[in-house]
Amino acid sequence: MRVKICGLTTPEGVMAAANAGAAYVGFVFFEKSPRNLTIEAARALAVEVPLGVAKVGLFVNSDDAFLDAILAAVPLDMLQLHGSESPERVAELRARHGLPVMKAIGVRVADDLEAVDAYATVADQLLIDAKPAPGADLPGGNGLAFDWTLLQGRRWPVPWMLAGGLTPDNVARACNLTGARQVDVSSGVESAPGVKDADLIAAFTRAAATVG
Repeated sequence: MRVKICGLTTPEGVMAAANAGAAYVGFVFFEKSPRNLTIEAARALAVEVPLGVAKVGLFVNSDDAFLDAILAAVPLDMLQLHGSESPERVAELRARHGLPVMKAIGVRVADDLEAVDAYATVADQLLIDAKPAPGADLPGGNGLAFDWTLLQGRRWPVPWMLAGGLTPDNVARACNLTGARQVDVSSGVESAPGVKDADLIAAFTRAAATVG
């Protein structure tokens, strides 16, 4: 089981994620998010991430100039696209920057999964997340879950990650229901919006590790 701790904002949070065995750490570049980072703050965090832990940058409908500025300063290993980017845009950014791309797809009902197939042909990984409520400021990190049984028996040709409303208390059940081998958590390991809790991070990774 591979765990991604997203929305990290402090060195202590990064170290807590690494010490707990996270395979990925996520940095958010989206102004509306309480977890948003400046270029300078993100660089300071990224250079402290231990070797072997993948550094993922989360972007929402970002233009080329913004992405170029971030990637010129912050040593990221993967791009996570969490907006309404088209499959063509995913392929374009993958080619432009030479980095693997993870595309997030929001799910509320079974029909939402139809979009996944188009992205599975151009993205290196998929993130299956809960679709935010209409008009929500944030495309993710809202603490919302969806009906995990929608994913039962679903498989795609690229690795995928489960997100949305995961906590130390429910992550094992979610993985057992969906067959997920990768999970992403942000608000579920926070004591307040944008404030990661080392004990919750450790509890989350321990719970995820119990999945057979």
